[in-house]
Amino acid sequence: MSDIKVIGSYISPYVRKVLVFLETKGIEYEIDPIAPFVGNEAFVRLSPLKRVPVLIDGGLVLNDSSVICQYLEDKFPEPSLYPRDIAQRARARWLEEYADTRLADGLIWRLFYEKSIKKRTTGQPADETVMQRAREVEIPASLDYLETQVPEDAFIFGEPSIADISIASYFRTAQFVRYEIDAARWPRVAALLDRTWALPAFRKLALSEDCTLRVPLDSQRDALRAEGAPLTATTMGTGPVRPVAARTT
Repeated sequence: MSDIKVIGSYISPYVRKVLVFLETKGIEYEIDPIAPFVGNEAFVRLSPLKRVPVLIDGGLVLNDSSVICQYLEDKFPEPSLYPRDIAQRARARWLEEYADTRLADGLIWRLFYEKSIKKRTTGQPADETVMQRAREVEIPASLDYLETQVPEDAFIFGEPSIADISIASYFRTAQFVRYEIDAARWPRVAALLDRTWALPAFRKLALSEDCTLRVPLDSQRDALRAEGAPLTATTMGTGPVRPVAARTT
């Protein structure tokens, strides 16, 4: 049994960031892949904002994917997933923040949430106007910016980093609602995504993500365990689906 445990769904881009770090650094962990917007009172005590991911390392409890990734980098420095140079490291953190805010707003909350999650959590239909604006205005604006930040044929800082992982994590979740970027219009971003998704950690996690998407909720833990996912012995993913009051991190 591992001392490190992660609480959060495989389909969450915030959770994916943390899992890619753990997989890339070869750190053993267990995961309680609770469904989005579900969590019992024990979960709320660990995550007062009711957000995922949560990382537990022995007696330490951490919230927020950026805080968790920085902790993992500090505790397990090799292989490094932050640039060594101070200026580049700062820029990598900015691109992570851009992904966590601007990409999350367009790809996750105005597209994935509307199309895949909203009806199940609120009973309301997707807002087609919101999704259309995301596809035609907000996401293209983000891609225009990222196209200026990405090299033609390499990871952003030469080796895979928090910046590549963060950007790719959000577009991976958007794929679940069949969003694909126009590679002719944004060739550098498209190539970066393909390059990052080909990393061993992303390929491995894709198996658990696909299992989560194709199996009914009440059968997911059994299916994931059969696929070899390192599940915790118990789950905090009980209780009714709660209203969306705050975004995951």
